[in-house]
Amino acid sequence: MLKRTAFHPSRLARSLTLGLVLALGAATAGTAMAQGKTIKFVPEADLRILDPVWTTAYITRNHGYMVYDVLLATDADFKVQPQMVDKWEISPDKLTYTFTLRDGLKFHDGAPVRPADCIASIQRWAKRDVLGQKLGEMTESWTAVDDKTFKLKLKQPFALTLEALAKPSSNVPFIMPERIAKTDAFTAITDATGSGPFKFVKDEWVPGSKVVYVKNNDYVPRKEAPSWGAGGKVAKVDRVEWIYIPDSATAAAALNTGEVDWWQQVPVDLVPLLQKNKQIKVESVDPLGSIGVLRFNHLQAPFNNVKLRQAVLAVLDQKDYAVAIAGDEKNGKPCASFFTCGTPMANTAGSEALSGKRDIEKAKALVKESGYKGEKIVLMSATDQPMVSSQALVTQEILRKIGLNVELAASDWGTLITRRSSKEPVDKNGWSIFHTWFVGPDMTTPALNSPLRGNGETAWFGWPTDPKLEEMRTAWFNAPSVEEQKKIAEQMQVQAFQSVPYIPTAQFIIPTAYRTTLSGVINSPVTFLWNVEKK
Repeated sequence: MLKRTAFHPSRLARSLTLGLVLALGAATAGTAMAQGKTIKFVPEADLRILDPVWTTAYITRNHGYMVYDVLLATDADFKVQPQMVDKWEISPDKLTYTFTLRDGLKFHDGAPVRPADCIASIQRWAKRDVLGQKLGEMTESWTAVDDKTFKLKLKQPFALTLEALAKPSSNVPFIMPERIAKTDAFTAITDATGSGPFKFVKDEWVPGSKVVYVKNNDYVPRKEAPSWGAGGKVAKVDRVEWIYIPDSATAAAALNTGEVDWWQQVPVDLVPLLQKNKQIKVESVDPLGSIGVLRFNHLQAPFNNVKLRQAVLAVLDQKDYAVAIAGDEKNGKPCASFFTCGTPMANTAGSEALSGKRDIEKAKALVKESGYKGEKIVLMSATDQPMVSSQALVTQEILRKIGLNVELAASDWGTLITRRSSKEPVDKNGWSIFHTWFVGPDMTTPALNSPLRGNGETAWFGWPTDPKLEEMRTAWFNAPSVEEQKKIAEQMQVQAFQSVPYIPTAQFIIPTAYRTTLSGVINSPVTFLWNVEKK
C-alpha cells in the first residue's frame, strides 16, 4: 500500500503560522465580518479559474454554485425541480418548452435577471458541456417572449432536455448576465457576477491563499427544503472564507484546533487522527462516491498510438488504485465499467481487459508493436490532491515496469488543470498522462460521461478521436427504451476497452470533516455552503 505523509508534530509550527494568518485576517476583515458569522472552509484545491464553463474542474464548479444560480436543479431522487424557473410548459409535440422566471431574481450588481441573460448563458454553456452540446444540436431557437418568459424550440423531440438544463455537476448551466455570457465559450471569463446566494469578493481574492464570499442579501431562496442542488438556498452565515492549505497535516491541525471549521476532502490516513476529536464529525456525504480516471493525451506521441494505451490497460490493477486512494475496501473498490457502478448503465461487457490478471508480458509486446523508442512521458500529478497524487504514484510504477520512460511532473492542482489544456508536445510544457476523478453522477450515462467522448479536438482534455464511439453515442440518444440504451452502453464499453480513451481506476469515497459547531451540511455529490449554520 502506498502511504502519504503522516501527521508529525514538527508540522504544528506551520499550523500555528496559519493560525496567525487567520487571526490577522479576522482582525482586518471589517465591521461586516465582526457583526456576523463566518465559516472558514478548506477547499479541495486552490481556485485559479473563475469560469465554470471554460473548465470542468470541481473547484471552479463549487465556486460557481456559491455565486450563480440555475434555471432547473436535480434533487436527491434524481428528479428535475424548478430553481430560477417558476414554471414550465411543454407543447404536445414536445418541440417547444416555455419557461417563466420566478419573481425577485437579481444579479449581484442589482440588475434584474432577464430571459436574454438566461438564453445567452445556456447557449455559451452548450458549446462546451458534453450534454449541452447535444442539446445544442437539437435546438432550433431560443426566444424571449417578455421580461420573465422565454421559449426553447427543438428541431426534434429530445427526452433529456430538462435533465440537461438541470445538470448537477461539471459543466453546470449557471446563469450569468448577458454581457458576460456573450464571451466566447473558449475564452475564460474573469467577472464572477451572478445571482446566487453568495457574492464573490474579488478584492479579497488571493490566489494560492484565500477566497472570500459574502451573503447576498438580495437573494430570494425558494421555500422548499434543500435537496442536492434543488430547494431553498438559504445563506445562514454572513461570510465564507475558503482557506487554501496544500499540506494535509497542516490542514488537519487547523481543523483540530478550531482555526478552520470544515475540511472538504480528508486523506484517509488522517481520518483516525480527526476521529479522536469529539468536536469534529468525519463522514461521507456523497451517496455514489467518485470514479478515478487515468487520462491519455491522444494528440501527442506516444499515446496517440492505441497499442501503447492498450499496454497500460494490460498492466493496470484497480485494486492497487482503490487501496492507494481510499486505504481499504470499505472506502474504495474496483469498478471495471466506464459507467458508475451501481447505476443502470454500468455493465461488465469487455471488462476482462481491466478486471483480469495483470499481464506484463502482453504489455511489453504491445509496447514493442507500438514502435515506442523511449520518448519521454510526462505524468502530471498534484501534490495537494491526495486522490490524484496517489494514483500518479501507482501509474509511475507500472509504466516503469513495462519499460516506459516516465517523468513525474508534480505541481499543485491549480497548475495541473491549467496545464492540461495545452495541446503542445511535452518539450513545450505539454503532457502525456494526468489523473483526476469524477463524482458518480458525472459518469452514469453516455450523455454525461465527458471523457468517453471521441470527438477529437473538441473533446474533453486529452482529445481522443473515435468515430465508432460517437456513432454509438448518437444511437444511445435515439434508443426507444432503457433496455435498448443498456445494450448500446455495453457496445460502447466494448469499444472503449479497445480504443482506450481513458482508464477508470477505482470507485471510492472521499470523507469530509467539520467542527460540531456546524450543522445543516447537505448530503450531495457536490459540496454546498448554503443551509449550513454555525453556532
